[in-house]
Amino acid sequence: MSLNIDIQPAAASQRVALGGRLDTHTHAELDAALTPLLADPSITTLVLDLSGLEYISSAGIRSVFRARKALATRSGKVLVANPQPQIKKVFDMVKAVPMNSIFASVEEADAYLDAMQRKVLQGADEDED
Repeated sequence: MSLNIDIQPAAASQRVALGGRLDTHTHAELDAALTPLLADPSITTLVLDLSGLEYISSAGIRSVFRARKALATRSGKVLVANPQPQIKKVFDMVKAVPMNSIFASVEEADAYLDAMQRKVLQGADEDED
């Protein structure tokens, strides 16, 4: 089985939907697709929508970890949305993604991002007083 990668237009965060298998045979496809996104300094949040991902291997975990590491250098984050139970279990077992960065849906991830932005803006408003 192959890996399907759908890079959606950037908004407040960059969304990438994955489907199929992320494993030894397909992780290079994801790495290649993410390289320009991770090099773009305007992207500080990457939301991986895993609703269609059926399987992830250690090679796939490394790809996700690489993305986390790249964004962390500029205080960015990788959020995971819609993981299938077996994918969530793997993330939990290997601690590849903190559990507070995994969301049940893209909408839930968006609500988190909105709240964080409001918090920053409110802090900026308080600093101006």
